[in-house]
Formats: sequence, structure tokens, C-alpha cells
Amino acid sequence: MSAPERIPPRSVTPHELLTLGELTVRGRVREASNAVLYCTVEYEGVSAACVYKPVAGERPLWDFPDGTLAQREVAAYELSEAMGWGLVPPTVLRDGPYGQGMCQLWIEAPDEETADGALLALVEGEEAGPGWKAVGLADVGEERTALLVHADDVRLRRLAVLDAVINNGDRKGGHLLPAADGRLYAIDHGVTFNADDKLRTLLWGWASEPLPEEAMEALRRLSADLAEDRPLTARLAELLTPAEIQALRERVAELLRTGRHREPSGQWPAIPWPPV
Repeated sequence: MSAPERIPPRSVTPHELLTLGELTVRGRVREASNAVLYCTVEYEGVSAACVYKPVAGERPLWDFPDGTLAQREVAAYELSEAMGWGLVPPTVLRDGPYGQGMCQLWIEAPDEETADGALLALVEGEEAGPGWKAVGLADVGEERTALLVHADDVRLRRLAVLDAVINNGDRKGGHLLPAADGRLYAIDHGVTFNADDKLRTLLWGWASEPLPEEAMEALRRLSADLAEDRPLTARLAELLTPAEIQALRERVAELLRTGRHREPSGQWPAIPWPPV
């Protein structure tokens, strides 16, 4: 008699782990303006580190409805996935020890030996060197200025497009996480998807330049996925208001119409403060 065939253990997806796993708080990220808790999550023998941001710990903002930042973080992940770029770590909305909140897979930053180079820099002079894009002059103290630049990096360029789509009001340098495997992740998307123009970012280096064809393809796919009868729209309807979803459609349509990266509007500070 032959031995019974062994069935390999089922792999647990990050979404399942974050949604169904047991969440245990291990500490708090003190420098964050809202409650950000460092946790572990475990499900069917699989465990991982994650971030849990309870809605109860959100600081009210004058220009966003109270208690909606966690939903916006999840919506940003949905858009990143829909565009096919995987720039936002897996993120879900779930109940936790302090009520409903956003739960996101923790991304460990690489050490100096494995890091693949700087993404932001301050340089002397008025022009960015090869491989860099100029953002603008920054005050560095003692009545001196330096040119703020970011890398001319395809990962950052995709992120600049995603930020224009989600209307990110707070893209700071500290929100960029280059992982040890060479991927770039972006975090902290609570102030996104406002129906009014709120785009503030350090990634203005491509302003008014033509969008790459891969970005245009991603935007065309996204435009189709934002139709009323599509699954993405149904998921977003649980996270955003109808006005915010319509404004999202209009931003995508405008990027497709112009075929160019966004420029600062002049009606809102273009760079977040503090920038990092």
C-alpha cells in the first residue's frame, strides 16, 4: 500500500494574516502625531510585525471628517494595487484591542550596508546633478539655502503619479521606505482623497513633464476599474464618500487628458512641513 499523499500546508496571504490574525500590541511609535502602535499578528502558525492605527487615536483635522484617516490609508493601498505598482504595504481595516483601525504590514528598513542609495538630498548650487531632480531651495540655517533634490528613480516617479491620483496632502521624506529587496514602499496615507486639491509632496521633480507610457497604461486601467459597476468602486464606497470617489475619477481623467505630471496649483502649499 502506498503512503497517502501529503498535502502541503496552505500559504497564508498577507491580507488574511492582517485581517484574521490575533493582534498583540508590543509598543507605540512615539514620534507620530496620531496613535501608532507596533504590533505582531499571528494566524495559522504564521506571524509578522505590523502597525495598528486605531480610529480612536486619530487627531481631528479641520479639513477632513473625523474618524476617517484609517479608511483613507486602506483606500490608498487599494489604489496602489489597482495600478499594479505595489507601493503601499498590505493594509486592511479591522477591529483591534482599541477598536476599529488600520492594520498595515511592517516594513523593515534596510541597514546601511544593504541600502541602495539615498532618495533625497540637499546639495549646493542651483541645479540638480545627473541622476537627480530639483524640488526647490530649502533654508538650512545661518541664512543659508541648499537645493532640495530627489533621485530620478522609476520607483519615486510611480509614487509621484500615485500621489497625484490619491491627492496626497503629506508626502514627506520620512514616508519613503526602501526595503532590503530593492522595492520602495510608501506609508502614512491618512490625509488623502480629499475632494479639494490638497497635493503636497517632495516629489515635484517631474512637474509638467510627460507621463511615462507605463503610467498612462496604469491610469487607463484604473479609469476602467473606477466605473460604477466594478469591484474596486464597491470597495472604495466602503471607505470614501461619493464626492471623494467622483473627485478621484476626475483626477485620473485629468492626468489622462494632459498626459503630464501634476504641477503645483499655487492655491495650496506645495511642499509639506516639516518636509521629512
